[in-house]
Amino acid sequence: MIVPRIDVGVLGGSGLAGMPGLDITSEVRPATTFGLPSGDVRIGTLSGVRVGFLGRHGDGHTFPPESIPNRANILAFKQLGARFLVAVTAVGSLREELRPGDLVVPHDLLDRTTRRVRTFFGPGLVAHVGLAPAFCEAGRRCLLDAAPAAERPVHDGGTLVVIDGPRFSTRAESEFHRTVGGDLVGMTALPEAALAREAELPYASLAVVTDYDVWHPTHGDVSVAHVLATMRAAAGSAQALLAAALPAIAALGEQPAHSALAGAIQTDPTAVDPAMRTRLETLVGRHLPRETVSSRSMQANREPDDG
Repeated sequence: MIVPRIDVGVLGGSGLAGMPGLDITSEVRPATTFGLPSGDVRIGTLSGVRVGFLGRHGDGHTFPPESIPNRANILAFKQLGARFLVAVTAVGSLREELRPGDLVVPHDLLDRTTRRVRTFFGPGLVAHVGLAPAFCEAGRRCLLDAAPAAERPVHDGGTLVVIDGPRFSTRAESEFHRTVGGDLVGMTALPEAALAREAELPYASLAVVTDYDVWHPTHGDVSVAHVLATMRAAAGSAQALLAAALPAIAALGEQPAHSALAGAIQTDPTAVDPAMRTRLETLVGRHLPRETVSSRSMQANREPDDG
């Protein structure tokens, strides 16, 4: 089967399980060396751009935040040829001026997760990528330039605190996140952003504010019903902004994230585990010499010396 190539990958979440304007021509679920993605990638054209859309929680919202197959999701987009990723996510606000229903294009991340696999790499092949800045600045600019299409407030910048979930914060946690500089709180931007960086895919986020978390003195506690109702009301604005931004995003040239692994692989090429090399070929193939064979592997596979 010939799989269509895409220019931009879009990850949707709570309340944004599809892209109504996407003229879908095919649906594929690419097998990756990290398993299957959350669901089918819906491929089509929107605003003249070849787009692949994937709901990170799966059809019917079956994957909770800590169980999303993030590595398979990111690798699937890489295999489909994506050059850029945009994530749409529901978030709580930690600031008075970021009101429910507003849109935010965050600029930084604060990782408060504890139970998630944060990297493609591991024993036998080690790499250290930078995550500063946490989002692609050129991609952020494209989203912000398209803000008028949303016809609702769009805020430039904000630090997004990422928690494990699936529960919402306690009041003490919410106040703590405000104290340490958080502006928004969500459950999915990490390890998504970090894995995208390892996959050399520029990544930007469009966050939809659905509530005031639980810190606000005059707003009720956050609930699933409230989150979904606010997300549904704002979804059309998020989709309109994204559709307006896509041509500029697709036209972006080379970005720093496109070479994030250059100089990031620390393992000596002669010591790379062949199995890890094979598993990560889509990511590291252009950075590691193909003729290199692990000397340790060769030694381990030698026949015992009868002498």
